[in-house]
Amino acid sequence: MGGVTTIGDRAERVPKQDRSRATRQRLLEAAVACLAEHGWAGSTVTVVAERAGVSRGAAQHHFPTREDLFTAAVEYVAEERSTALRALFPQGAAEDRRAVISALVDLYTGPLFRAALHLWVAASNEEQLRPQVTELEARVGRETHRIAVDLLGADESRPGVRETVQGLLDMARGLGLANLLTDDAARRDRVVEQWAVLLNEALA
Repeated sequence: MGGVTTIGDRAERVPKQDRSRATRQRLLEAAVACLAEHGWAGSTVTVVAERAGVSRGAAQHHFPTREDLFTAAVEYVAEERSTALRALFPQGAAEDRRAVISALVDLYTGPLFRAALHLWVAASNEEQLRPQVTELEARVGRETHRIAVDLLGADESRPGVRETVQGLLDMARGLGLANLLTDDAARRDRVVEQWAVLLNEALA
């Protein structure tokens, strides 16, 4: 009967779904890597598909437009980084605030930030891309702020605490920008040390 689904049909469908998920993830990872290495102009769907080892048609099946692909890619890695940051401190608020600050700075000096920066620049010139990236950046920013508040054990009901945490994230973003040109780990470590002192005083 046409409406009956057999066990054989289900067995065939599950691996196909698994392959589809694996293909999508390869495309997202390849898109972020291409964006970080080649910028927006050099990161076409064809280039990403080749890097992921899939056909252009398969790429467009998952992501109909170039904007869909790159917005989803940055969002994917942003979520991965948030998960990784949370996993560093599975018990929640950490006793060592310096370790939290260092982890937050690392969030802005990795390939995600480099890729996101290229996407922001592209969005400033691409009307179709701008609303998606603006919404994504706002959501990622809120999530990162929430994680920072939790890990630092910050009480935002106290005057100035919210601004102090946001200042930390703005500082981390600035270090990420500087890292695009030169890898000055020693200077970064000194800044992290100073912010740890300031935050311990502000959040005491």
